[in-house]
Amino acid sequence: MKLVVFLLLFLQQSGSADCRCFCQVTGDLDDCTCDVETVDDFNNNQLFPKLQTLLESDYFRFYKVNLNKPCPFWTSISHCGLRDCAVKPCSPVSSSSRLSYSAEANEEQVDCEQAKHLGAVDVSLSKETREALLNWSKHDDEAERFCLVDDEGSPDSQYVDLLLNPERFTGYRGPEAWQIWNSIYEENCFKPYTVRRPLVPNSFHSSSGSEGKRYFLLHRQCVEKRAFYRLISGLHSSINIHLSARYLLDDSWFQKKWGHNVSEFRQRFDSELTAGEGPKRLRNLYFLYLIELRALAKVLPFFQQPSFRLYTGRPEEDQKHKELLLHILQLARSFPLHFNETSLFAGDEKEAAKLKEDIRLAFLNISRIMDCVGCFKCRLWGKLQTQGLGTSLKILFSERQIEALPASSNQRPSFQLSRQEIVSLLNAFGR
Repeated sequence: MKLVVFLLLFLQQSGSADCRCFCQVTGDLDDCTCDVETVDDFNNNQLFPKLQTLLESDYFRFYKVNLNKPCPFWTSISHCGLRDCAVKPCSPVSSSSRLSYSAEANEEQVDCEQAKHLGAVDVSLSKETREALLNWSKHDDEAERFCLVDDEGSPDSQYVDLLLNPERFTGYRGPEAWQIWNSIYEENCFKPYTVRRPLVPNSFHSSSGSEGKRYFLLHRQCVEKRAFYRLISGLHSSINIHLSARYLLDDSWFQKKWGHNVSEFRQRFDSELTAGEGPKRLRNLYFLYLIELRALAKVLPFFQQPSFRLYTGRPEEDQKHKELLLHILQLARSFPLHFNETSLFAGDEKEAAKLKEDIRLAFLNISRIMDCVGCFKCRLWGKLQTQGLGTSLKILFSERQIEALPASSNQRPSFQLSRQEIVSLLNAFGR
């Protein structure tokens, strides 16, 4: 996972305020027997370099997605909405009105043009690549879905090269962007009613005592609802860290310079600037890592099946990348302090079944909210990471089916993963 590496780089570049972000992110992680230091050492020294190599292979770099779905919940009200590029064009300014245009409006025009440019998705693929992708689709089997993902069969879907479209700053911001996250947290995260998130990043006005009370109330929830909230918070942290780590620092005629924006990072994670919430968000990122790592460890038998192939039409490369994938999954299984998923849904059977269904429906709803994101590139990575997390949950909820995988390739297994689920699972973990 790139984020642990990014966090260390931020620490090296930050000044006296670094402890407000980092010194509190240490020791044991809540709801786990693991600690931050063990995760850092395992990820940075063993797993991440191999995973990065795998994600650069053809099988994992192409992701099929429909970026043209309308938002099912509300009409976009942004000045820079999604249409042909990343955003809708801003209202044109006639030549006669330019001289009287306000400074605020001029700044908005510049922001919109920047967002339109930075948020665009590069969908260019060579003719050879397009023909190969058609053959891949013919090879893949249909499978049951845990998440609401209908992009694969949609005529509006297209393959996107993830290496040409890295997750980074796009200029997408403001009320519309915050509406996405507020909808996710307020409607889908089982959080205590007393927890209030700000509509804008800098609107925290609470004392440390009240923040402590909110965190305490979160701990009074059942472990399943608490875990779900922490997963979504961890996903949000991941996205914000990538935005800060690959920020457009200079965009001129002469150069386009990307780098770490420490101020942006502190705004989202500094303890003082977030009323004590920032370090908790970073800890939730580690929790997300452990959940997805556990899913990779549990799903190993599926990929060990002789009939499974990372099919791209090049047998030698396909076999080489399957061996690398199996090595990564074996590494994941060797991790000494895995999250214990048996603590989830361990109570009364009927109550546990209802809770599991509630969480499934909440996650489906979140996957639909991703179609309301008004920036193509943000929508691309939001949909991919949501599907990847959903695939992790599907794996953890399917332990019996995975254990019962048939030894013979003549029998159709009850547990399946589609190409899109596999690509999103590994790329989401790679984030």
